[in-house]
Formats: sequence, C-alpha cells, structure tokens
Amino acid sequence: MTDAEWAAVRDLVPVPAWMGGRGGRPEGYCHRQILDAIRYLVDNGVKWAALPTDFPPFKRVHAFFTRWRDTGLLTEFHDRMRAAVRTAEGRAPEPTAAVIDSQSVKAAASVHSSTRGYDGAKRINGRKRHLVVDTLGLLLMILVTPADAGDRATAADILPALKAKFRHLHRIWADSGYTGDLVTWAKTKLALVVEIVKRTDDLSGFRVVPRRWVAERTLCATRRSVCIPGSAGRNSEGGSWAE
Repeated sequence: MTDAEWAAVRDLVPVPAWMGGRGGRPEGYCHRQILDAIRYLVDNGVKWAALPTDFPPFKRVHAFFTRWRDTGLLTEFHDRMRAAVRTAEGRAPEPTAAVIDSQSVKAAASVHSSTRGYDGAKRINGRKRHLVVDTLGLLLMILVTPADAGDRATAADILPALKAKFRHLHRIWADSGYTGDLVTWAKTKLALVVEIVKRTDDLSGFRVVPRRWVAERTLCATRRSVCIPGSAGRNSEGGSWAE
C-alpha cells in the first residue's frame, strides 16, 4: 500500500502489547507487511500457502487475519474507508438509500454440495452472492448462499440486519425478483421502502437500468467466488453473511 493508504489505516491497527507496556515479546513482522499480504491474497485469489516469499510466512499472516476478523477489525477498516469516500463525494457518512441485487456464479467440483445449489433460471450450479450497495456502489452488506436460494427469502434475512446497522436507511431499489410480499413486509416491519425498478419490456440487448446499474457494476467488480469468513450470522438457506 502507499504511504497515504497506510496513514489512513495505521491508527486502526491494534497496538501490540509490548509497545503498550503490557508485556510480551516484540512482534516479528510489521502490521503494514501483514496488511499488504492480505490484500495480495484477496486481489489475486491465491491460497494462503501460495503467498510469495516477499511477504511474511503465510501461517503468521493467516493468524493475524483470523484475529483481526474475529475482533471485527476488518469490518471497521471497511466501514471507515466507505465513510471517508462518501464524505469526499459530498455525501453523509451513513447512507439513506441502497440497491440490492444478486448474482449466481459457478462453483468448482471441489465445492461441497451442501454449500451450493442449482439456479434454474440462470442454469448455474454453484453459489449466489446477494449484495447491498449504496448509491455510489460501495458495499454495505453481502450474503453468500447456494445458488438455488430465492432472492425474496434471502432479502428477508438481509434487510433486518441492514436496517439495524444503518438506522437512517429508508429506501431500497431492487429488480423484479424482489416483488411480492417482501415490499409490504419491509415497509410494515422495517420502515423500508423497497422500490422495484423494472426493465422496459420493449428494449432488447444490454441497457443500463436506472439505479440497478450501480449494484450490477459492483457485482462485475467482484467476479471471483469467495468464501465469506464473517461470523455475523447464517441465513435460513444455509449461507453466511458478512458486513
């Protein structure tokens, strides 16, 4: 990472015990090196053991990642960076509107059958990632399920957690896959207006659909099927979600 990026996250990294006078041995690796290794792994989609030797040993990197993930540090990194980007764009740190969408992706044969399913509409055997983004396309929440999980049922799991985290959120744009009882339920139970943005029927081929394109752009930027290691919860379809 650049010096500017490191300056933005340095104060978020926990101070080692020995530096705070709480005992223990000095750590053998700089936190900046650890973060660079984690970013490399995510960006390139490699296995932990495939980290280049330029980085600290992968077992140490994995240990730091696990510790930071379980204490919510990585989520805090992401939330603060999102708030900073929104502020720089002249927006409030917390969004008031969002877009929800999903995308089915193929899973390798090695992926356990209990964590994947068949999406008949898309003819894809794999997993489905359900994303909620703000109007800039910045990620608010993600839920990974088997590909046969329904959009409406999954949204019913996502929206309560989303509303609890973003209290000022009052409007969600979605495609026609989210029509039905979900719209009434969200308005009654969560004070969320789910507005369906339909594609014009007389258009053929690719067209940019208002509002929905923001979520679709984010989905295109996250093509790799990743295992979400968040411990925030599990939904009724067996998927795990992370903020």
